Amino acid sequence: MAATAIVFDLEFTSWAGALQGRWLAPGQFKEIVQIGAVRLDAGSLDELAAFNFLVRPRFNPELSDYLVQLTGITNARLAAEGVDFVPAYRAFLDFCADGQVCAFGRDDLVIAENLLLYGLSAEQPLRHYFNIAEWLRANGIETRGRHACDVGPLCGVDFAGQRHDALADARSVAAGIQALVRRGAENPFARRRT
Repeated sequence: MAATAIVFDLEFTSWAGALQGRWLAPGQFKEIVQIGAVRLDAGSLDELAAFNFLVRPRFNPELSDYLVQLTGITNARLAAEGVDFVPAYRAFLDFCADGQVCAFGRDDLVIAENLLLYGLSAEQPLRHYFNIAEWLRANGIETRGRHACDVGPLCGVDFAGQRHDALADARSVAAGIQALVRRGAENPFARRRT
């Protein structure tokens, strides 16, 4: 199998002011609501496959109006299409296989928090993970205060889809990587071992 790279993004429970309050208010947890990812050919950066799961949160099963407006994920859609975190995470690990895995920021820590929150700390963590924001900064892209959905536009690529939709945001990051590599940046997956 050819070397692959996974670019993923998460959406997780939030409320107005939760970011500024660092999710420290009583009952606030960063429960994953959506996992979106694209598998790329690590050399050409062409998209090979996509992954998109809605996840039903256990501790805060009713999404806040704030999160619904931000992501476009409704409570009705979550009830109809959402699955428990455990099968969603295991399916995501299968999707990642042995590919290099990156996200914009520390979504790996949000996954680790969910594993602990649900008593699954023995579950396999992400392998071969790195934060693509560091590579973006090294290539002249200012990432402070930005989100995954901003990456494509920051790199000169139009955003397609709903902002703060995990799959659309993962595609925005992948498009930004592709644009910078086309302009001469070193492929961030070229020197990493799988």
